[in-house]
Amino acid sequence: MRSFTILFALVSLLGFAGLARADVRELLTELLTKHNCTACHFIDKRKYGPKLKDVAAKYANDENAAEKLAAKIKSGGTGVWGQDVMPPQPQVSDADALALASYVLSLK
Repeated sequence: MRSFTILFALVSLLGFAGLARADVRELLTELLTKHNCTACHFIDKRKYGPKLKDVAAKYANDENAAEKLAAKIKSGGTGVWGQDVMPPQPQVSDADALALASYVLSLK
């Protein structure tokens, strides 16, 4: 629920800036590209890492999921999805990591 609240707040803030929902989704999709997430992840198809929809489903009932995923984006890790390795992305700002995590969680 908290991740939905964060995403809603982000969408609301961007909405106040005069952006339509389609524009917000486009901006969030651009974040995926900007930070090279699409090198390993697709929304609904497996590439090197898990499908983003699978990530959303796995963390659907975790109220701290947005913060956990944002931290995972920055620090990387392994073992959650078998032998898949998530390389650390320390160059991603805390705000972008949280926006990306919230976006992924909204993909249920």
